[in-house]
Amino acid sequence: MLYYLFKYLDETYQVSGAGLFQYITFRSAMAFAFSLLISTIFGKKIINVLRRLQVGESIRDLGLDGQKQKSGTPTMGGIIIILATLVPVLLFAKLDSVYIILLIITTLWMGTIGFVDDYIKVFKKDKEGLKGRFKIIGQVVLGLLVGIILYFNPDVVVKEKLPQSSIVKVEQQTILPTKNFTAEKKSTKTTIPFVKNNEFDYKSLLWFLGDKAEDYAWIIFIAMVTFIITGVSNGANLTDGIDGLAAGTSAIMVATLAIFAWISGNIIFSDYLNVMYIPNSGEMTVFISAFVGGIVGFLWYNAYPAQVFMGDTGSLTIGSIIAVLAIAVRKELLLPLIAGVFVAENLSVILQVSYFKFTKRKYGEGRRIFLMSPLHHHYQKKGYHESKIVTRFWIVGIFLAVLSILTLKVR
Repeated sequence: MLYYLFKYLDETYQVSGAGLFQYITFRSAMAFAFSLLISTIFGKKIINVLRRLQVGESIRDLGLDGQKQKSGTPTMGGIIIILATLVPVLLFAKLDSVYIILLIITTLWMGTIGFVDDYIKVFKKDKEGLKGRFKIIGQVVLGLLVGIILYFNPDVVVKEKLPQSSIVKVEQQTILPTKNFTAEKKSTKTTIPFVKNNEFDYKSLLWFLGDKAEDYAWIIFIAMVTFIITGVSNGANLTDGIDGLAAGTSAIMVATLAIFAWISGNIIFSDYLNVMYIPNSGEMTVFISAFVGGIVGFLWYNAYPAQVFMGDTGSLTIGSIIAVLAIAVRKELLLPLIAGVFVAENLSVILQVSYFKFTKRKYGEGRRIFLMSPLHHHYQKKGYHESKIVTRFWIVGIFLAVLSILTLKVR
């Protein structure tokens, strides 16, 4: 809202300093600062309200050190992240941007599903919470909505880099970057890491349809979007097992995606780095900045020993937003690297369950690969203190983030 107000003041009255709100970098910085203040200042008040309402986490006895002490710690803390994100976004972002609208919808949709799950666990005393099938349905509905909007909305377009041989040169200098790209067009292309051409088109999976492949590419695209959103949101949910783990690793992932969003939406840097230019996608940087500020502010209270847990209200929301951001900037195939911690947590559960069932059928007794899954519990069982596990997972997350950014040049 402030963007439109200051734009009006700048254009009508030439108010000094009002033009700053036209810059994404300025609005992103303001969004981060406001979000951080909201989450740290009002976060404590929200925690006190949750404590008065006796919204305490019910801890299952898994035989882990320090587990019993966590019983009764307020949950549903994801509300802090959601509020700290949405308020600055409403103030500083362009609310007519299809990308911002999509991210707001994602936040509210998955936040509601997570809230219902936490509500059932806490107030209905049902440890299972919302039935798994209803969570999956919610994630699939969101995936279908995101996929349909990103494919059919006329404002979601890309400009691809022209082959070097077709770029006109004048006095040995490349002319304006806009001349180095194709016209705006709809596309099912995405970025694939460590490959020379750095691009992959979903319609190529329908090669057997020949010329008709392009007509049906949207089906593959939407199915892929739905799968990614479901997988990443569940990965974030599994990672939220010890103090500060999900929040810290998520902040690193989201900050990495902020770099990709800003570069993809900036024609000069897209031209320099030879990447796909996505008009208006840079606006997502404002949302991402607010989101990172909210997560970091929440981490103030969630770091060991945690004063609040994010619950499914936070974890499902975080995972879904990360997935949507990656898809929107055409970096979803980079998620195994960017969100490597989530992938490892997911795989540890899949491998553990699959191997247990297989060995039970074969030998009559189930065997395990890990001492316990998800992966962070394996290290707890090995005797590592949870703060050390969290710190090392953060370090791994930073390393994966650096590798992900290197893919901009390494092909």
